[in-house]
Amino acid sequence: MASSFPSVSELVDCARRLYGQVFGEEAPQVAVCAPGRVNLIGEHTDYNQGFVLPMALPLVTVVVGSPTSGQDVTVVTATEDADEPRRVDFSLLGDGSQLSPGLPRWANYVKGVIQNYMAHPLPGFRAVIASSVPLGGGLSSSASLEVAFYTFLQQLKPDDGDKVSKALACQQAEHTHAGVPCGIMDQFVSVLGREGHALLIDCRSLEATPVPLADPGLVILITNSNVRHSLTGSEYPTRRRQCEDAASILGKESLRDATMKDLEEARGRLGDITYRRAHHVIEEIERTAKGAEALKRGAYKEFGKLMVESHNSLRDLYEVSCRELDELVSAAMEVEGVYGSRMTGGGFGGCTVTLLQAQAIDRTILHIQERYSGTPTFYVTTPSEGARALVLS
Repeated sequence: MASSFPSVSELVDCARRLYGQVFGEEAPQVAVCAPGRVNLIGEHTDYNQGFVLPMALPLVTVVVGSPTSGQDVTVVTATEDADEPRRVDFSLLGDGSQLSPGLPRWANYVKGVIQNYMAHPLPGFRAVIASSVPLGGGLSSSASLEVAFYTFLQQLKPDDGDKVSKALACQQAEHTHAGVPCGIMDQFVSVLGREGHALLIDCRSLEATPVPLADPGLVILITNSNVRHSLTGSEYPTRRRQCEDAASILGKESLRDATMKDLEEARGRLGDITYRRAHHVIEEIERTAKGAEALKRGAYKEFGKLMVESHNSLRDLYEVSCRELDELVSAAMEVEGVYGSRMTGGGFGGCTVTLLQAQAIDRTILHIQERYSGTPTFYVTTPSEGARALVLS
């Protein structure tokens, strides 16, 4: 009943076929992949220097390709979008204007990564992209593409940076070329994800603590509402600005340093909206730290309760949920064997993440299908590896 998604090898085969169709020459020399992610708890805390608890997914973006003798670049995507060309051509020579953001939009992520890559000059290349990460689903298809492309460039011309520097360069690509002032979480876990573990990431120090999540009696269900969202609208930057305003009024570098006592004492100096945004972030940072400890102890009911509190806070205080996400969470929580459920990602559509007993998976999916007014897609997932080069047979 859950959707099957293509394996890494199937995506590589798809990309290789398209490479042959487009370029009509020998097989590509290089193949890499990088995962999407789901955030278990800790939403809108990363750009407030707080904690997040994501895991890398078996849903990945694959890039195959080869270097060329010149400085020309051709990139083709296997993902069909009626509004966007699937091919982009540009040169690495010139004044850099060819790497400025433009159309097609998906190519901005590629250009941003090239611009922020830490080893130049790069050779020209031909590449094909294929992905199983749903677009606009809140599972970080953009970071998956950025990190996959950075990993591809590393095969063409190795850089001297470490994994954290790689994640930071990909984050910068999203800032400069996609216009999204995102935090570090998505790129970080796509680079550093570990099989069988979630990662508790301190977004201030950039330290990551692996949290074991390999209990065979436990399942993580992702439910895609199939409501598309876009973070490049005004809502995401507005939330970020509101948090920065609150931190400034509280006299703190970021909301990571603030307590609920600080917030209550300053309530008269904060507008109602700014107060509610800060209220969510301060409590969410605390919930995330508690959640990681609960998972380490195998206290799944406790973790599930924190997930629901997180969702309610995102709905009521941060106001980034929507009717469809609320419906999905409510339906999941009606099923015996479900520990917790919440929206995940930036909000305004996308996915929910649900922690439940493995034996409850079929009845949970069935119940959600009966209760949800839309047509959801389900993914049963496990924590997976981060970005890596692949061996082409």
